Amino acid sequence: MPKDTYIPCLLQLFRHYGYDGATLARISEATGLGKASLYHHFPGGKDEMVQAVMDYLDAWLAEHVLPSLQGDDSALEKLQRMCDRLSELYEAGRQPCITATLLLGSARDLFHDRVQARYSAWIRAVAQVLVDAGLDLTTAQQRGEDMVITIQGSLIVAQGLDNPEIFQRSLKQLPQQLCQNLGT
Repeated sequence: MPKDTYIPCLLQLFRHYGYDGATLARISEATGLGKASLYHHFPGGKDEMVQAVMDYLDAWLAEHVLPSLQGDDSALEKLQRMCDRLSELYEAGRQPCITATLLLGSARDLFHDRVQARYSAWIRAVAQVLVDAGLDLTTAQQRGEDMVITIQGSLIVAQGLDNPEIFQRSLKQLPQQLCQNLGT
């Protein structure tokens, strides 16, 4: 099978165990591939596996989240669509964020630039929606950062309390918070 077949499984493993906890033994068991087959598909080992997962997530973001911020709809409608897509990605708060797990432990330095680029692009896209709706650039940028803080924080708390409704509530409130004082 092509290596793309294993990306969803790898995503789950790295989401739940992080880079250090997703051992080759766990990966082998979850994918059904022996270590030799894993290295056949991913000669660069776990680093290449994580890169493949991040490529998948970057493509998902580019295909589902960023386009939701386009169009002639109001800023509020665009941001609500974005939150709907994020709810899909995180299974309504039942799945942790791989980005958070990768920034912990030994993998932080390996993937920091990639994570930083993803967050920066997302913040810029949200800030642009808010600027287009009449907000000044500095405030729009800060609200974009607040968006990431709200999403990541609510995911962590939802996981910690085993209560996905926390994430769902945050996503429901987020578009209104971002559009505060815009009149949308």
